[in-house]
Amino acid sequence: MTQKDTWDAQAQAQFELEQYINEQAQDVAPEFEIDSVDDADFGTLYRVWSGMKLLGTFYRAVDGLWVAQPCNVEQRPRCETPEQAQLIIVVLSGLLVADAA
Repeated sequence: MTQKDTWDAQAQAQFELEQYINEQAQDVAPEFEIDSVDDADFGTLYRVWSGMKLLGTFYRAVDGLWVAQPCNVEQRPRCETPEQAQLIIVVLSGLLVADAA
């Protein structure tokens, strides 16, 4: 087996593992979708959806931080990354609960 064959086999195994993990996660976690629209006030405004329900939006502020705007919540947390903003929106929507164990 050549080095290229070994690499191809490892890449295939990694792909299959990631596919399996994604399939298992779909059984456990709700599905979220992110899209974006151009906004006159905020620039690119990212939207977080659970099915057809809008959970909130987030955008990058002038200072470089990300502002999360969860629906039905007055809080507007500022975050270092867009992933943190997404997580805050999901958590404040009540769809993600920390494991108490």
